[in-house]
Amino acid sequence: MDKGVLAIIWLMVSSLGLLILVFGIRYLISRENLAMLEKGMNPKEKINRPAPYTNLKWGLLLFGAGAGLALSYIVTNMLHDYENPALWFAFIAMGGGGGLIYSYRIEKKELLDGRAVGSGQ
Repeated sequence: MDKGVLAIIWLMVSSLGLLILVFGIRYLISRENLAMLEKGMNPKEKINRPAPYTNLKWGLLLFGAGAGLALSYIVTNMLHDYENPALWFAFIAMGGGGGLIYSYRIEKKELLDGRAVGSGQ
């Protein structure tokens, strides 16, 4: 195909995709507002619900990612001739995932013990 034809097709497809994206987001927002109305809530009032474990989650995620980065550095230094960037990303992802799993276990334990933030104890 000619480059001009491909450019026109690309322009049409990307414009259509953008249009679908905008209408999809608008549709989901209206569905959310209708669900809030059904529950007796006012959709115009945006209530900031407390998220007590957000800092813990981010801290453990970043700690785990840093630990994975350090572990990948150590492993690649031990294997002198083996420089695979996929190894670095894999260790970072595993460390971050481990941090999130540990955060979930802490939250679950505190909620089951009744020591949740805001429980008055």
